[in-house]
Amino acid sequence: MTYKTGSIGEFMRWTKRVITNPVTANEGPQRWFDSDATATQASGTTFSPEAMVKLLSEDNISLLRMIVSEHPTSLRALALMAHRKESNLSRTLKKLHEAGIVDFEEGTGRTRAPRVTAQRVTLELDLVGRGSRVSVEHARPFVG
Repeated sequence: MTYKTGSIGEFMRWTKRVITNPVTANEGPQRWFDSDATATQASGTTFSPEAMVKLLSEDNISLLRMIVSEHPTSLRALALMAHRKESNLSRTLKKLHEAGIVDFEEGTGRTRAPRVTAQRVTLELDLVGRGSRVSVEHARPFVG
């Protein structure tokens, strides 16, 4: 999805152009934001496409699918299912959380159960400019 940052005045001028000539809507952005920070917040991640590709390795995608299908009750339970050390798994889940893909549900005591909150990750690679971006789409709000 393309987006543009700009002021309300710029958005109003663009809207008037589209009303006058609807074909110009196809050439413009699909969403407008007041700043890059707002656009990043709306897309759910600050990860670069390169970092997201590394994070979404085959092993980590398998891990995400395991979380969805098995509903582990804690990090320890997931570590046992995945045959991974808790410390390494914790670091991976922290990165997935920072990317907006995983969240944690509070359990009994101090346990936290990982939950996949993202349904789709989209990478847009601008091969000639600086327009590459990552967006994370959530199917439904996380209730924890």
